[in-house]
Amino acid sequence: MPRIAICAPARPITQQDAAAVLALAPEATGIDLSFHPQCFLEQGHFAGSDAQRLAAFVECANDPAFDAVWFARGGYGSNRIAAAAISQLGAAARTKRYLGYSDTGYLLAALYRAGIGQPVHAPMPGDIRREGGGEAVRRSLRWLAGDRSDAETSPDAAPRAAFNLTTLAMICGTALMPDLAGHVVLVEEVSEHLYAVDRLFFHVTAHLHGIAGLRLGRIGDVPENDVPFGADEEAIARDWCARTGIPYLGRADIGHDVDNKIVAFGLESTPANH
Repeated sequence: MPRIAICAPARPITQQDAAAVLALAPEATGIDLSFHPQCFLEQGHFAGSDAQRLAAFVECANDPAFDAVWFARGGYGSNRIAAAAISQLGAAARTKRYLGYSDTGYLLAALYRAGIGQPVHAPMPGDIRREGGGEAVRRSLRWLAGDRSDAETSPDAAPRAAFNLTTLAMICGTALMPDLAGHVVLVEEVSEHLYAVDRLFFHVTAHLHGIAGLRLGRIGDVPENDVPFGADEEAIARDWCARTGIPYLGRADIGHDVDNKIVAFGLESTPANH
């Protein structure tokens, strides 16, 4: 029976969120979910202090009783503990899968850079609060139970990695950035003006030389600007890929929404495959 530890490296979730996710767990045969008490702590914006969030993640990752670590929710904060976490992970952490997206991409990137386990861009328990979020949570539960039918299906032969565009832009040039040479990189964004999306692509594409290509996920909830930007999100992605010599490979079925599909980093859905 796969045992899944849930911790919150950024923002907290509520007991009600956890109860709603636990109610869905029996649909995924054999899954055992364990919410760490830290998920419910509150200290300002965060799910507890940096030290509390770090300790909870390290505890979950290093516990050999668990097969995977599922990040409870995004929101700013994971970057503050990512480097320290990597330095504290032991042998048991290397056998696990780590699921999340959005802000938790900082940890996915750091894990991938260090060759620890299998990072996976996937819906999180916190998605349960979205309209229709139950299906997003079920998607990750099915994947954790061994069902790969909810994986993002772009026909890429190269290894892959997936990130929120802002998160990836913040990772670029830091000690968390993995070597993505030869990878297809999938990106998505939410709640950014198109001029901001253009600015993010300016920065990100400057750091992605040598990748096998870029796929564009959904750019959701774009605010209306005072004047039209003059190009849509796909035109922006194509333009910056062309400027920097990155192959643009089309759209990807990921996004900050309940239809967000699952992308296992690397080539195979097995830990430490890259």
